[in-house]
Amino acid sequence: MPALAVINYKRCATSYTIDKDGDMVAFLIGFLSQTQTDEAYIHFVGVHPDYRGRYIGQRLYEHFFEAVRGKRKKMTIKCITSPVNKQSIAFHTHMGFEVEESPWLEDGVYVHKDYDGPGLDRVLFKKEVTT
Repeated sequence: MPALAVINYKRCATSYTIDKDGDMVAFLIGFLSQTQTDEAYIHFVGVHPDYRGRYIGQRLYEHFFEAVRGKRKKMTIKCITSPVNKQSIAFHTHMGFEVEESPWLEDGVYVHKDYDGPGLDRVLFKKEVTT
């Protein structure tokens, strides 16, 4: 398994890379909300196509869950994806995320219309983690 490297941003280590032989093969950029003290966000994640299917994304998410779990008794983790990204939707539900409901249902998935701007619909996820 490639090595996990933690990138520290100020006092909160919530962003990570996974490197293999000096090359980054995966990353997760996450943060704690500054206004909602019981919320954390996974902002951006990527796994090199050659390394998908090796539980690397799962490993990054679990590391993030552990990092935020100790901050409060209960923490809500949120993230989003595009409604056309069926692999991402399947991954997030497999990781225990719930899809946040909305008035719009497309292909059996709730979609938040224009979430990221006109025509930029998104699927919103949330997951509760406790200490």
